[in-house]
Amino acid sequence: MKYYFLLFTFLIASCSRKLSPEKEFQRSLFKAYDHTAENLFSRNIEGPAVDEKGRLFVVNYQKDGTIGLVNADGTVELFVTLPDKSIGNSIQFNSAGNMLVADFTGHNILEVNTDTREVSVYCHDDRFNQPNDICISKKGIVFASDPNWQKQNGKLWRIGPDRKAVLLKDDMGTTNGICLSPDSKTLYVNESIQRRIWAFDVDDKGNISNQRIVAVFDDYGFDGMKCDRAGNLYVTRYGKGTVVIMTPQGKQIQEITLKGKDVSNITFGGKDYRTCFVTLQDRKGIEKFRTDVPGK
Repeated sequence: MKYYFLLFTFLIASCSRKLSPEKEFQRSLFKAYDHTAENLFSRNIEGPAVDEKGRLFVVNYQKDGTIGLVNADGTVELFVTLPDKSIGNSIQFNSAGNMLVADFTGHNILEVNTDTREVSVYCHDDRFNQPNDICISKKGIVFASDPNWQKQNGKLWRIGPDRKAVLLKDDMGTTNGICLSPDSKTLYVNESIQRRIWAFDVDDKGNISNQRIVAVFDDYGFDGMKCDRAGNLYVTRYGKGTVVIMTPQGKQIQEITLKGKDVSNITFGGKDYRTCFVTLQDRKGIEKFRTDVPGK
């Protein structure tokens, strides 16, 4: 009898023992937690991206024109300051391990050597409005969204290995979030003001065809978006404070409510790439949540 009493007491104590915040986070799904403190970044916090070493980088740390390295414990340190009054809006990593940065004030795509931290111009074109978001195919082709907020329209660009910009479309709405399917055969582009998400077929040379609507929303805007390994879209709803997960056909699977409202972008990280890091412009910081499908 005494044995059973001790066992019962042990089980009760085990069940009531509080998990550490990190273990609680790892076990949760689709629940938002703070990753950094508020007000560490400027209002233009954007472009979270994780490199092959698992390091998280985010633009506009403390002030515009910088890139911060975000540590696993949520602390942030300055990684690089961009030259010539450039301001980054999106980060992606190429096959060389270098950082490509959409510079919306300098009409550039910049390249940052992650070893030397040297910054160079990867592509410049005077026809750019303000490069906003970028993605890179398995062939190393860069696709860039390029909105004109004042005129409420936008362009879509391709930048090949020759580093020259080719205009793919110039008759779109305010092009913003952009990402590729896991096989690089489908390109997704959203329009913030028009609240539409488009899909295009992509061939090996980066040509696009078969433009089609994936989803249309009645309220709030869009910003950055990414795909997980199953091809599902994770779309930030700017002003609503949510991330919507939907199938490649546009069927909504899940909607995650964040603490902030002005959600600007998202990326996947953590050891299993099932942690979503989300930038919030009203909070000037980063939130995170766990998902069930890895994103890289």
